[in-house]
Amino acid sequence: MPSTVASSESRATTQDPSRVYEEGFAAGLIGAATIAVWFFALDIIQGRPLHTPTVLGMAVFHQAGLDRPESVPASLETAALFTWLHVLCFGIVGCSASWLLYRAERNPNLSFGILLLGVFVQFAFLAVGAMFARPLLSDLTLPAIVIGNLLAAGAMAWYFRRRHPGFRLSI
Repeated sequence: MPSTVASSESRATTQDPSRVYEEGFAAGLIGAATIAVWFFALDIIQGRPLHTPTVLGMAVFHQAGLDRPESVPASLETAALFTWLHVLCFGIVGCSASWLLYRAERNPNLSFGILLLGVFVQFAFLAVGAMFARPLLSDLTLPAIVIGNLLAAGAMAWYFRRRHPGFRLSI
């Protein structure tokens, strides 16, 4: 007689597609929050709270502050505006990863795409930063950026691992 209780692995593979994006956005929120906390802690240690999101917000929305990012005064409004953009971008990345995970559960050959997505996003972020915001890289150090991105990727991977305990990455 077949069991009526589904295992967590079978629930993961029969997940409702509409929940894929909900799960992805949750993962994106976790990633965005991880980076925000990381840079907030670094800003506090350096004695300049909200400096990082303010400088990035000024660069993105006002094309200002790029020549002397260390002299940009903290702005709660600019930091909040940049944070919304940051959450949106991470939501898109999280939804993309969730969609790939959903597909890879059905076709294990696609699981390598999840790893490629992570590598691509990290490379694209660093390449765009190097091309368009080189002066910011003197203020926001490359190791701090890489560590923040790795922390966010790890937090998102932890969340996905908890949601899909039976999933195995096949490389």
